[in-house]
Amino acid sequence: MSQHKYIIGTFLDEEPLLAAVKEVRATGTPIHECYTPFPVHGLDEALGYKRSRLPRAAFMFGVLGFSAGLSMQAWMLGFDWPMNIGGKPALAWPDFVPVTFELTVLITALGMVGTYLVASGFVPGNEPKFPDPDVTSHKFCIAIPSNTADYDKIASVLQGHGATVEEKEVEL
Repeated sequence: MSQHKYIIGTFLDEEPLLAAVKEVRATGTPIHECYTPFPVHGLDEALGYKRSRLPRAAFMFGVLGFSAGLSMQAWMLGFDWPMNIGGKPALAWPDFVPVTFELTVLITALGMVGTYLVASGFVPGNEPKFPDPDVTSHKFCIAIPSNTADYDKIASVLQGHGATVEEKEVEL
């Protein structure tokens, strides 16, 4: 595992972090990542992130669950083991709605959990990568690769917003 040098700015509140991100991006300096203990409204736009593709994945998992629910019931009740229950037809589609709905929701939920864990790198065996352990409870950090930025210029911008700045060699 290789470690790289980063300029780490640590904030105690989210508003100065958001303002600092906007100012650092305005200088044209690339930001590696921001670490926050909770979601900060507007941070993804300030960092220039594109819209997530997770809703598309959810739709595809829903289609998979819907198709699996209908085809499973149609096969079992219509072809594999047809039963005559009260004179109803073997493929009574309205009866398939509850199971199809529940399987759609189940496959979508499980698929989204798996997709999120893989996309975020939270697979078993991976160590968490934080510049400061306190970002999981009360601190906010911004990490800027030191090879792409002028330390004095970035440090003055971050300190102007109330951050404590240090250059660390960490694995992020």
